[in-house]
Amino acid sequence: MKHYEIVLIIHPDYSEKLVELKKEITDFIILKQGKIHRVEDWGRRQLAYPIKKIYKAYYILMNIEILTSEINYLENKFRFNDMIIRNLILTTKNAVTDISPILKSIDDSKNSNVELKK
Repeated sequence: MKHYEIVLIIHPDYSEKLVELKKEITDFIILKQGKIHRVEDWGRRQLAYPIKKIYKAYYILMNIEILTSEINYLENKFRFNDMIIRNLILTTKNAVTDISPILKSIDDSKNSNVELKK
């Protein structure tokens, strides 16, 4: 099995179905005897450039371990899902379980705002 990092950009109109999408993907990975090392919801963020007249979207990051044939199935499923604007699947050498720098910066900014209010 190989290690993969998946980034999904989700259309903002489907925010109420975000939890269902994450559950569907994680259930598929577990069903195929894969491992999930990290799932992060980065929330709604500004896009670098508009995609289909959309300026903000939801980001999800996943680090998983699964067979190559199953990742091909997932990639095909992402391609034909209207909820997913873009997807990026990268292979990694090792399992990544640490918190991502983006989520770390979000947490740091929240903590600094709390300190300023005190």
